[in-house]
Amino acid sequence: MKTSLAVVRPEETVVERSEATVGGGRTTAAPDPEVPEKATRRTFTAEYKLSILREVDACKEEGEVGAVLRREGLYSSHLTTWRRQRETGELRGLTPRKRGRLSRKVAVSVKEVEQLRRENLHLRRELEQARLIIDIPKKASEMLGIPLRSLDNEGNDS
Repeated sequence: MKTSLAVVRPEETVVERSEATVGGGRTTAAPDPEVPEKATRRTFTAEYKLSILREVDACKEEGEVGAVLRREGLYSSHLTTWRRQRETGELRGLTPRKRGRLSRKVAVSVKEVEQLRRENLHLRRELEQARLIIDIPKKASEMLGIPLRSLDNEGNDS
């Protein structure tokens, strides 16, 4: 049984549906039209973000920033966000954070902080109320013209 191999010359290349013709007769494969099951987000390390910001900050000529963005596949909004994070000193903001629910330990501490804030607000209101109650005798004595003895005068009566 004989098998033969066919030799295809470049001039005889047939363009299939998944290929597109580019000027000059060259063919290139078109991107796969299938959508992946689950899209994956790109994540950037703090070191990468800082290195890109340093590189962009060093750009002096017109068009250099655009060239860096094209080379790295980034958007100008990335730079805006990363610059804001750098200026505010958000070191955590420069590292990718895990998405989703907080871990139990973190959730408990967040709940505790909220409880302490509510308690602090309650105590501040009580303190304000106590100050108002303390001020009532002072105002009454002023209206009636009766001087109140201060605590300093009580100890010096001897």
